[in-house]
Amino acid sequence: MDQRSGQKRAVEFLYPPIDPFDQRVLDVGDGHRIYVEQCGNPQGVPVLVVHGGPGGGCSPAMRRYFDPSVYRVVLFDQRGCGRSRPHASVDQNTTWHLVADIEVIRRTLGIEKFICFGGSWGATLALIYAIKYPERVAQLVLRGVFLMTQDELTWFYGGGAGNFFPELWSRFVNAIPLDERDDLVKAYHRRLFSGNLMDETRFGRIWANWENALASVHTEGPMGESPADYARAFSRLENHYFYNAGFLEEDGWILRERHRIRHIPCVIVQGRFDMICPPVSAHKLARGWDVCELQMVPMAGHALSEPGISAELVRVMDRLRA
Repeated sequence: MDQRSGQKRAVEFLYPPIDPFDQRVLDVGDGHRIYVEQCGNPQGVPVLVVHGGPGGGCSPAMRRYFDPSVYRVVLFDQRGCGRSRPHASVDQNTTWHLVADIEVIRRTLGIEKFICFGGSWGATLALIYAIKYPERVAQLVLRGVFLMTQDELTWFYGGGAGNFFPELWSRFVNAIPLDERDDLVKAYHRRLFSGNLMDETRFGRIWANWENALASVHTEGPMGESPADYARAFSRLENHYFYNAGFLEEDGWILRERHRIRHIPCVIVQGRFDMICPPVSAHKLARGWDVCELQMVPMAGHALSEPGISAELVRVMDRLRA
């Protein structure tokens, strides 16, 4: 989960824009080429920024949480989204392909260990990468925790969040016939992969708008239409992953495997009123993890750009540089 919502709001305490010193496209096999950029200090502490979605893509705003004199910031667009190609493709596109892609990035850039900085689905992927390669992760900094469980999907696509935003939920549900509403992820999957570009785009916008509208605690309703290409790619990729339960072998896999990373320091920044990824997941993840610190931000929702979320993330990264 997580897309570009709220990024237009100015947040005064972020670092000034950092121009990349390295931009490249890596051929990772399977017909996929992924966009990678580096900015900040080439000799600095490596930080891997893992964007949300799946399908959200990275953006220049994501560079602004890091002191450019201290950090070597690495951003990339996951398979099928942003500047990676082929666009909106789900072929050979699973969680385990993305984990392997991160390893390709690490080896290509000659980095021994990263700080992994990820929010929403980016937190999911950062956790899974750390579980697979714990020796390659120095620190986890997570925001808006999503554990890729059926309970979380049921909350957001089964009416839980809709109880708080019934008028917006109605728009999302009413696009689907009555006899298919028992499984909205499945119903949207049929339409997002129909082979009809116009239908895929139309339903992609409806899917994306439901999430976008709930991203900020300050939401007052729909935030306008997402660009057609972006909405189709974002929605196809996100739905593909959710339809396949994140390609994990069992529900609750991340919590089951957390023991593999119990020695890795972790800071979680969580909005108290996050309607997309409710705080219960962050609480479950942090509970019993001795080197994990959970920072609950009052009057904040899900978006990376929420002022309280941004301020806390900057404080965390400034503290880690000491």
